[in-house]
Amino acid sequence: MKITFLGAARMVTGSCYLLEADYKRILIDCGMYQGSKLIKTFNEREFAFDPKLIDAVVLTHAHIDHSGLLPKLVKQGFNGRIHSTRVTKELCEILLPDSAHIQESEAETANRKGMRAGKPEVKPLYTVDEAETALKHFETHTYNEKIELYDGIDFTFRNAGHILGSAFIEFSITENGKETKIVFSGDVGQPGQPIIKDPSRVPQADFIITESTYGDRVHPVYDREEELRKIVVEAVARGGNLIIPAFAVGRTQIMLYYLKKLMEAKKIPEIPIVIDSPMATKATQLTLMNPDEYDDEAQTIYNKDGNLLSLPQIRFTQSVEESRALNFMPSPMIIISASGMADAGRVLHHLKHNLWRADSTVLFAGFQAEGSLGRLLIDGAKRVRIMGEEIVVKAKIQFMEGFSAHADKNQMLEWFRAMEKRPKAFFVVHGDHDAAFNFAEELQRNLGTATAIPQYGDSVVIEGTDWHMETSHLIPEELPEGQELHEALRKFERDIALYKTRIEQITARDSSKATDIRKKIEKAKKYVDEILKNV
Repeated sequence: MKITFLGAARMVTGSCYLLEADYKRILIDCGMYQGSKLIKTFNEREFAFDPKLIDAVVLTHAHIDHSGLLPKLVKQGFNGRIHSTRVTKELCEILLPDSAHIQESEAETANRKGMRAGKPEVKPLYTVDEAETALKHFETHTYNEKIELYDGIDFTFRNAGHILGSAFIEFSITENGKETKIVFSGDVGQPGQPIIKDPSRVPQADFIITESTYGDRVHPVYDREEELRKIVVEAVARGGNLIIPAFAVGRTQIMLYYLKKLMEAKKIPEIPIVIDSPMATKATQLTLMNPDEYDDEAQTIYNKDGNLLSLPQIRFTQSVEESRALNFMPSPMIIISASGMADAGRVLHHLKHNLWRADSTVLFAGFQAEGSLGRLLIDGAKRVRIMGEEIVVKAKIQFMEGFSAHADKNQMLEWFRAMEKRPKAFFVVHGDHDAAFNFAEELQRNLGTATAIPQYGDSVVIEGTDWHMETSHLIPEELPEGQELHEALRKFERDIALYKTRIEQITARDSSKATDIRKKIEKAKKYVDEILKNV
């Protein structure tokens, strides 16, 4: 049996793992790469396998960085089943056509400009029709239902508590008379999130492929509902609008949940709340249709009111005209609009019309990536460019931490500590370099278990409970310089680990040298940054 890591290896996007067992080839997730332009180009390269030879896909959840290349997979010849929970399929029915629409729009824009410059035609990764075709391949299952995928290969979805329908996957594989249990964590949710249940207990496993998104961080502990109350009350007192950039799936519904509770308890003024995102509207409707996904508190509200998020003050917009009209309506009102980092979507129009107003408030809830408009604003930018126009920032900028749908380092460790028996090894994925390495060290220190941090294309070969790693063979043979660079980077990585050990030994003997060493490291980093900038 072999598992090859074909995405989310030392990065937090593009999840994709190829499981080969008993002559079957099974993909766990087939995610799109999201982030910078450089990272997005990974979506355009050929798959590292022949899609026609993949027997099945097992999908952890609907987020695009886990599901977004499924239409491309089907387009290029995959003809098997895509196994998921029912709610994951329902969310994919929203997210995949929307992703396709973005691909088509970006291709159209590129071609409009490219034709004038004589550039070749740009084709979308996939179209809306191709996304709809991919959805026909889905086959859904319930949590805790043991599915016999093939003779000797079973899997079970367990609740991951990340978003609606999310799951971690427990595989039981028998080869040569030996049974091996493998868990793919997918994305593990933060315990105590509103609306959805906490992650199920992780079962006994021989090997675990674990995410590490927050492998080097701990979420702050505070009363989010009370903090939101203070921000809303202050925003209303200022007299302007409260703009909340929010992701359409998950974050928008959590915000509505808190606002409903606060408004019904008369803790905030009864002002209009507008959801200005067609995708968020669909995701909210989906949330309301699936009370079996609710935790105990949400279930209690549902049993009492018959609707988890209903409130007379809430309205949903659909058309662009309705969205634009909001900018000419009297204040104050709360406008929740995508996207969560304010890097695209209708929220840009609302920021353009409200950032310059001293009476307005903008609330960012959750992590804001480096370079995003959200990050610029919470870092104190006085002027920003939105849709080609320079906007002065006079609005009050607020930021609430801890809204991540991912468990943090300590919560992940607690989740694994609850296992009755330690696995033979963890394979740490879905985290940037620092998060993955920190979490691997924490797993070794706290659980005494072997860990590996695979790079793209690396494989683990498993026989029963024995295992060994194989380094990537995916650099094309016709590019020897690429293979040489690959080997050089691996050697450089080993050298860095040795440097780290030596530096720690030196500073342990003489701490006065720490400042000088740190300055030299920063100088070396700037030198490398300059080299890469000019490549």
